[in-house]
Amino acid sequence: MSSTAVTTTMKLELPPLSLYIHIPWCVQKCPYCDFNSHGQNGELPQEAYVDALLEDLRQDLHLVQGRQIHTIFIGGGTPSLFDALQIKRILDGANALIPFSDNIEITMEANPGTLEHDDFSAYRAAGVTRLSIGVQSFSKDKLNLLGRIHDQNEAQVAAQKASQAGYLSFNLDLMHGLPNQSFAEAMADIDTAAALNPPHLSWYQLTIEPNTLFHSKPPQLPDDEALWHIYEQGQQKLAALGYEQYEISAYAKPGYQCRHNLNYWQFGDYLGIGCGAHGKVTLPEENRIIRTVKIKHPKGYLSAHNYTFESIEVAEEDRALEYLMNRLRLMIPIPKQEFELRTGQHRDTLTEGMEKAKQRGLLTESAEHWQLTSKGHMFVNDLLTQFC
Repeated sequence: MSSTAVTTTMKLELPPLSLYIHIPWCVQKCPYCDFNSHGQNGELPQEAYVDALLEDLRQDLHLVQGRQIHTIFIGGGTPSLFDALQIKRILDGANALIPFSDNIEITMEANPGTLEHDDFSAYRAAGVTRLSIGVQSFSKDKLNLLGRIHDQNEAQVAAQKASQAGYLSFNLDLMHGLPNQSFAEAMADIDTAAALNPPHLSWYQLTIEPNTLFHSKPPQLPDDEALWHIYEQGQQKLAALGYEQYEISAYAKPGYQCRHNLNYWQFGDYLGIGCGAHGKVTLPEENRIIRTVKIKHPKGYLSAHNYTFESIEVAEEDRALEYLMNRLRLMIPIPKQEFELRTGQHRDTLTEGMEKAKQRGLLTESAEHWQLTSKGHMFVNDLLTQFC
């Protein structure tokens, strides 16, 4: 923060509460993946892990502060490696500890190559309301390069089964900027996905992350000009197909935005349980915001008595920047009152940085909102430097 910035402290408000549940196992590790995931080696300890998850949640009950859970996301890894019966145990056990809101959204990640397709209805019966299916591409050679264990036909069948199994919504994950991907191939992936009529699409560029196989053996990716052409035309195609962009890499039909992710980006609270899971919790009575991290490795997690690896306080002077790092991912205007309630900082804290951003054409301002311009959405990282 600038030395001339206002630092008036205001009262924090309890935001909505979500729950993230991490299931860390995969059939095999993909070469681009930097998530906390572990290749399956023999039979999975499903029952013991669910027992640990529920005890982990029990240890976090003091952080709930009288709230209901309004969204759940079961991520991984590949949660669909767990039986529907165990997913039901998790959800029933969580609901016994913390009440769920009446219209709770419960998303589970699933990969086409791990699903016995009869199980779609079983996961729905277990309480899952929304599936997120990791397709990534419908091109056989691209799937092979990405180390995916499914083929393009399984991806299409998975999407069709999801739409027939009574889910309230489902998402397809698609990547672009893949190794040796042509413009036509990238557009064909969007067309194929849209033909399956998912209410939600996640469309994001492949990035090479540290500690991945692709980082040690980088593949040949399209050049910057080709990447920009794919992105620009892909945006137009998605809009023409009826998908509204509401976040940097998320597109939805009207009424089908992912509420769980919206809570993340609006600086809401979430408990995180499971190996390496992250949480963020507001403690208004103590004027504190904390981030929690659970024990990362399955072996250590399953043998633990206390599942929290660390709990870190977000310093007051860092709250504004952390809020903006999340909130600027969304396309909708930023209510100044939301900033105050979620950070405990007065809106004037941001005046100097926002004025500079306005002068550069990165945002506009009204009495109660800030709004990124089209240029601002293209230069979010650059804009954030105004507040460092």
